[in-house]
Amino acid sequence: MSTPTPNAHRDHAPLPKGEALPHESAHLHVAGEAVYVDDIPELAGTLYAALGLSQQAHARIRAMDLDAVRAAPGVVAVLTAADIPGTNDCGPVLDDDPILADGLVQYIGQPMFAVIAISVDAARRAARKGVIDYEALPAVLDPQVARARESYVLPPIRRVCGDPQGRMAQAPHRLHGQWSVGGQEQFYLEGQISYCAPKEDGCLHLWCSTQHPTEMQQLIAHSLNKDANQVVVEMRRMGGGFGGKESQSALFACVAALAAHTLQRPVKLRVDRDDDMMITGKRHGFDYDYEVGYDDAGRIQAVRVEMLARAGFSADLSGPVVTRALCHVDNAYYLSDADISALCAKTNTQSNTAFRGFGGPQGAIAIEYILDTIARRLRLDPLDVRKANFYGNGERNQTPYGQTVEDNVIHELVGELEASSDYRARRAALAAWNAASPVIKKGLALTPVKFGISFNVAHFNQAGALVHIYTDGSVLVNHGGAEMGQGLNTKVAQVVAGTLGLALARVRATAADTSKVANTSATAASTGADLNGKAAEAAALTLRGRLADFAARRWGGEADAVSFAAGEVRGEGWRKRFDEVVNLAYHARVQLWSDGFYATPGLAWNRETLTGKPFYYFAYGAAVSEVAVDTLTGEWKLLRADLLHDAGNSINPAIDLGQVEGGFIQGMGWLTTEELWWNEQGRLMTHAPSTYKIPAVADCPARFNTRLFHNPNRADTVLRSKAVGEPPLLLSFSVLFAIRDAIAALAGPGVAPPLTAPATCESILAAIDAVREGVGA
Repeated sequence: MSTPTPNAHRDHAPLPKGEALPHESAHLHVAGEAVYVDDIPELAGTLYAALGLSQQAHARIRAMDLDAVRAAPGVVAVLTAADIPGTNDCGPVLDDDPILADGLVQYIGQPMFAVIAISVDAARRAARKGVIDYEALPAVLDPQVARARESYVLPPIRRVCGDPQGRMAQAPHRLHGQWSVGGQEQFYLEGQISYCAPKEDGCLHLWCSTQHPTEMQQLIAHSLNKDANQVVVEMRRMGGGFGGKESQSALFACVAALAAHTLQRPVKLRVDRDDDMMITGKRHGFDYDYEVGYDDAGRIQAVRVEMLARAGFSADLSGPVVTRALCHVDNAYYLSDADISALCAKTNTQSNTAFRGFGGPQGAIAIEYILDTIARRLRLDPLDVRKANFYGNGERNQTPYGQTVEDNVIHELVGELEASSDYRARRAALAAWNAASPVIKKGLALTPVKFGISFNVAHFNQAGALVHIYTDGSVLVNHGGAEMGQGLNTKVAQVVAGTLGLALARVRATAADTSKVANTSATAASTGADLNGKAAEAAALTLRGRLADFAARRWGGEADAVSFAAGEVRGEGWRKRFDEVVNLAYHARVQLWSDGFYATPGLAWNRETLTGKPFYYFAYGAAVSEVAVDTLTGEWKLLRADLLHDAGNSINPAIDLGQVEGGFIQGMGWLTTEELWWNEQGRLMTHAPSTYKIPAVADCPARFNTRLFHNPNRADTVLRSKAVGEPPLLLSFSVLFAIRDAIAALAGPGVAPPLTAPATCESILAAIDAVREGVGA
């Protein structure tokens, strides 16, 4: 497909709705002209901040000798918790996450003080000169130790449906085991950064790389004893977020604001990669204890799953994360009798947080591992066992939390992918290859995805937008969503352009700004286009209605018969250029701007019973992955991937395909190469690209077949599209289980390789050694 240039679509171009158009900032990205926070021209008198970090995992601070810090060259000020005039907390849910440690440190890397200096280098060098007198306290570094001590950041949650204990006892086969999956660093290309400038009358303006400008506004106001209307947060674009800038941008925003407020000078805080990884939380690693009863076909009769999440030292977003994990243990499968629980272990490590999927991947992969193990125990094709457990249509369609699955297309989607990927023929070919190849073993796996879309907290499912039409016919849209490279601004602009019958080049999206659209929700939970697109569409429809009324009065006909297309306004027997109509409407004093608001309908969630309808709809997908594993070294390679994903009626297929492929590769990294490791003192040792390995271009398969499954959303979403931010990450499950399938070629009949995730070379070799000794999961 040829890619149009940014200015190729003018007034007479086809309607932008549903078109594969380039990202609205693509030409700026490739030219190096896209402005991120660190690219904003610095104001006169700008100072730079650096953070002094704890070197103990758990300790009381007896004293901090910061004289050498203050005396260091270029230092203007040193700030501690005592300098915060308001609340010393930046936790998104509970007040358990101090901005700067006050008398107690709870992990290595926790900020204790901030240095403000005339240069970045001066601030960083000075921050290392602090002399801290610690009183060491026992540190808990292992979630299992925390569980044994019943040390949690939040109370455990549990959902029981049906009679799992009774059905388990009656099942023909039973399986009990433990498993684990590691955490994951967000590794956004643009690190955490905040730049704050004092304004008149005690006000502040913050430019921040954040997914949640409103929360930054609120936390700064609380920490400085200001009203929210004294703090403006602006965010044009992020260089990636992946959940790591939903709540954890707050500490950096609050420190920059504190320094700007105290010194009455602009202050920038940009941490380097090592400090960023040492300070911030990651995807939660999960440990599982499971028990399942099943029949001869592998159909689950009852299941019990206990999930233990490494929360870190504070609650952060662990509560919502494990709730979503609980709501995704079913994935695409009907679990009539289930006992699902989740616990948030308190450890003296970084406070873990949101990451693409927000607990959903950790929940769904548990049932995939269980089903894969069942299939190998029964000597059946794992795909057949998966299909035997799929949700039905009209029956076998209620989730463990009580929501009815009304839009199920998993049978059709998987059937299409099974055929298009030649799954059965390739399965036979791999068996022949493995029989003849003693060292290199190949594996194949097909895994499905069902992912719920909406915030579990109902009131977060709202959005606002402003749309302005200027007298030259150009349009500006502002909304509360955060552009982090995912193409949100492009999609919202396309929706507005399509509604007004304009080319995309005539519509511009501007920075998220708390002084324009207030009380916004985080751009998270894959809801960005659903919420903000609907709000922008509502504003554009209001404007279209006003212009249609005006045009009908001026040139005749009914307003309902007036259409907007190809840069023209057309009525009964007349057609006018859009800009001409707009200019005349202005002179007739027609309002040419409008706000729009949207709230997702029909949602309900009971936090006590863990039941309701938390999701507006489900997105579906499936992937087939083929790998080759070197059984001598544990090295492996992804040879081919076939992805089929349900994006509904896609607003922009080019952007959606990019999201699908990117999510798949990012998930593959989580499950294979990206390993977080803390030493015995609690220091994160994988805190830089030298020790933490994300996938690179060479890790992409030579054959990468990605398609969108056309399935207009039954729910009334914008253009009947579906979210594509988070769900595709779960397509990567197929890679892990393909590796497991390759290892199984070495195993005896009925032996399931005990492969943990991430499936590093060491993990693969351990599984190979186990199956050679006849030990399985």
